[in-house]
Amino acid sequence: MAYYHPALSHRRPVFIVLLLLAPLSLLVALGVGSVSISWQQLWAILSGHENDVTYSLVMELRLPRAISAFAAGGILALAGALMQVLLRNPLADPYILGVSGGASVGALGVMLAGVGGLWVNAGAFCGALLSMLLVFSLAHGKGSWTPTRLILTGVVVAAGWGALISFILAISPDTNLRGMLFWLIGDLGHTDASTTGILVLILGLLLTLPMSRHLNVLTRGELKAGALGVPVKRVRVQIYFIASLLTAAAVTIVGNIGFVGLIVPHLVRLVVGNDQRILLPAAALLGASLLVIADTVARTVMAPTQLPIGVITALIGVPVFLYLLQRGHR
Repeated sequence: MAYYHPALSHRRPVFIVLLLLAPLSLLVALGVGSVSISWQQLWAILSGHENDVTYSLVMELRLPRAISAFAAGGILALAGALMQVLLRNPLADPYILGVSGGASVGALGVMLAGVGGLWVNAGAFCGALLSMLLVFSLAHGKGSWTPTRLILTGVVVAAGWGALISFILAISPDTNLRGMLFWLIGDLGHTDASTTGILVLILGLLLTLPMSRHLNVLTRGELKAGALGVPVKRVRVQIYFIASLLTAAAVTIVGNIGFVGLIVPHLVRLVVGNDQRILLPAAALLGASLLVIADTVARTVMAPTQLPIGVITALIGVPVFLYLLQRGHR
């Protein structure tokens, strides 16, 4: 994969913009909605000088949702960047290996049993882990696995999960279908105030940034990376497990949300180049801000009706992806 490498001096302004965009997107998410809150009111609430109905609206409803969107967006973008390195395929995204399918089956199975709350998150995470181990064991077989073999195995396993999802939806009572469909498309309406997502995002960056030099060499091909002293097999396994666990965490938080992990690394790569030391944190910042903005649009564009956030990311992602595809062809 050949990418444009801009001068180092061009990267600092990009990081400054992304660092400013992140808190700005959170502030917009807190102030915009079916009930608008002025900047003065928002400052009073955040500084603890106001405690009324608007305080509850911001601190108990909008803030947990914004934090979850921020964490999930950053996690998906980081996982997408890692998957594109692992598979050496710029079209790879976090869901390509069937992790989301396993998570969906786990979550829908819990919903079908009539259990909600944290049990849905637990079911989604367990399903994602099961899918990850299943794909890895089947792709590995008795020998080593290749990116092509991993993709094919993931596609087949994802098809199997898709059949199970259709079966669960077919036998589910009508009272459960709306919640199931919202979860499948991606929904933040029932998120809690947990900061687990932020901790997972930070941990993901801490685990991957020390590997960034190896990842830079790995993008040039496994033979060249091995010749330059990179432990290719160990690095590939590490990337696979980290990216899969990140995807499992994101799906647990917000359900299935497409295009963030596919589009964001592309957009960042066009600006900062393919240096993973820069690309990984920049993608995490942009993905986090993008999903916060998308969620704000999802709950305000047809207020008081709230749209699934996956609808908004798809409406943004499809034209952006087509543009990038045409740009790459030219």
